[in-house]
Amino acid sequence: MSAAPAKGKKSLAKKNIQIGGPRKPSTSDLTLFTRQLATLLDAGLPLVRGLRILQEQQPEGTQMRIVLREVVGTVEGGKSFSEALAKYPKIFDNLFVNMVRAGEAGGVLETVLERLADFAEKAQKLKKKVKSAMTYPIVVLSIAMIVVVFLLSFVVPKFASMFKEQNRELPVITQTLIDLSDFVKGLFTQPWKLAIVVAVIVGIVMLWKYMLRTPAGRYATDAFKVRAPIFGKLVTKVLVARFTRTLGTLISSGVPILQALDIVRDAVGNAVVAKAINSVHNSIKEGESVVDPLRESGIFDPMVIGMIDVGEETGTLAQMLVRVADTYDDDIDTAVEGLTSILEPLLIVFLALIVGTIVVAMFMPLLSLMKGFGSGPGM
Repeated sequence: MSAAPAKGKKSLAKKNIQIGGPRKPSTSDLTLFTRQLATLLDAGLPLVRGLRILQEQQPEGTQMRIVLREVVGTVEGGKSFSEALAKYPKIFDNLFVNMVRAGEAGGVLETVLERLADFAEKAQKLKKKVKSAMTYPIVVLSIAMIVVVFLLSFVVPKFASMFKEQNRELPVITQTLIDLSDFVKGLFTQPWKLAIVVAVIVGIVMLWKYMLRTPAGRYATDAFKVRAPIFGKLVTKVLVARFTRTLGTLISSGVPILQALDIVRDAVGNAVVAKAINSVHNSIKEGESVVDPLRESGIFDPMVIGMIDVGEETGTLAQMLVRVADTYDDDIDTAVEGLTSILEPLLIVFLALIVGTIVVAMFMPLLSLMKGFGSGPGM
């Protein structure tokens, strides 16, 4: 009789996990769990006992506590730790599961977990660096948009009514700005105009999402990212750092290189780099070098190619890949600082040009009118 409620409770827990009732663990939560489990195992505690300790540390009702309870049950039922984790792909991704599997096979699970924690921490730092580089331009562009909407909605209409009273022909730039102002005001007074704009924006977003679902569209978008002016070099450095660190961590943990390449291809997040990884995969299967496909991709610079080549020849490929990633992490810091120093004056000039154009467009008719008044007595 007690089995039925227990089964119902377990089903409810799984239902909550799928629907998203309990809070999903963050990257920081998962990194902390991995680091703590590695420490417990290194201290000599059995896996199940370590998992139970960490389960009890999780707040009641959280997704991580529910998952760990079920992982413990699966392991006690005779399954491996990696098999238990594989049931929750939204929390423990392919990279995590395969590294744990390799650690179990090699009897070095605590070492692999330490590497996973290091990898997650460095990946998180890298993500924060990229976000910091993008925050400033987004803020400035948002301010520029607010300023423009304010000027078009409240300032330009006052000038427009004054020009209308004068009944004079306006310069093209002034008339264009007044027409744009009328359109912006119409968005707030005529719902059908706003509906059209929203429909156009939604249509563009849906078309963009559709393109990203197609291989050709995704490849074209990712190719633009790595070749884009200003941001392209930073994106490339981030992708190279992600590729080398992920592959190096997997290989050093005992994951076979072909399987590791498959995992990295899915985790790298760029179709151009994924294509290069496919070429590397095929090259290794045919007994050829790793470096030739990387060189042909145009993504990896000669320094990276040279270091990977040396690592392949000396049997230290995993260590060399991680070293490349460390070097690129430092390069990314420098690139973010340089990008910020370039963008600050550019965006300020951009904002000044927008406001300046509006001011000039509004004062051109006034100057013409004043000039006409000044020449009146002479006539």
